[in-house]
Amino acid sequence: MSYIQFESINKFFGENHVLKDINLGIEEGELVTLLGPSGCGKSTLLRCLAGLETVSSGKIYLDGKDITNLTPKQRQIGMVFQQYSLFPNMTVAQNVAFGLQIRRMDKKTISDKVRWILDIVGLSEKYGEYPNRLSGGQQQRVALARALVMEPKVLLLDEPLSAIDALLRRGLQTEIRRIQKEFNITSIFVTHDQDEAMVMSDTIHLFNVGVLEQSGHPVDIYTHPTTRFAATFIGHYNILSAKTFGDAVGDRFDCQDVAIRPEIVELSAKPFQDSKDAYTLDGVIKGNISHGNIIRYEIDCGTFSLTSDILFDASLLFNTNETVYLRIQKSGCLVLD
Repeated sequence: MSYIQFESINKFFGENHVLKDINLGIEEGELVTLLGPSGCGKSTLLRCLAGLETVSSGKIYLDGKDITNLTPKQRQIGMVFQQYSLFPNMTVAQNVAFGLQIRRMDKKTISDKVRWILDIVGLSEKYGEYPNRLSGGQQQRVALARALVMEPKVLLLDEPLSAIDALLRRGLQTEIRRIQKEFNITSIFVTHDQDEAMVMSDTIHLFNVGVLEQSGHPVDIYTHPTTRFAATFIGHYNILSAKTFGDAVGDRFDCQDVAIRPEIVELSAKPFQDSKDAYTLDGVIKGNISHGNIIRYEIDCGTFSLTSDILFDASLLFNTNETVYLRIQKSGCLVLD
């Protein structure tokens, strides 16, 4: 049995079947991400683990113990929410110390633990500040410190970075990952952001309408999606009818759809040489969008369209309505059932 084990978890809100027979194991010391669109059930599963929601059926185990019917206080689980929920009339130190005071620890122990955890999250100099004097990122780190100082068995993070600007968000992703590794604390991170999930996770569990769609290492899920939903949600795959694509490249696929990552679609102003390892075809540029150092081209190939992600190179830019030639490695064409 895994350190955290969900067995046949179902959750109903009235007639709405939110979680559908979820079976999921999480190993000790892992940081796993529950990834999926809004309303897919990922936050509900997190709240069931924390004891903030009751399951309709099924069992939840933590470190071999059935915690399905325990109160939140009995579960020894820390949680950081999207809303920081800091007490505005308390200093940073008082906010972090609050839970320890509830446990009736002595003042010396509380003081030592608060200074220790604030040093770890890089907020020692904010010890006596009030939340309204802190940035959003600093408030989030206070909320993280408040959860970690209780030394929980598990740390739950429910979209904690979604309200923070992109640059600060990347820094906090790294910081949370560093702290998680330093504590070796089993952590579950909820997000709808696939890039965030790829950066932070040991394992990703992809959810869709209450069902666990696919689980695996971030690279495995990105490179080998097993369903159409997984391919469309992670990696911006081109999803093409196997027959339509096969007719265009003179091949046959024994599946319903073919998935092709944009970054493996090579473009050239001149025809590529034929190769037994790659498909070649031509098309017309219909537009492009810049994504930082990547330019995403949309190409009309006649019976279908493709997107191609190309590293920015001023010497290799294509104009709208320009004819281009495409090369796609056969090994990069994934079959989807």
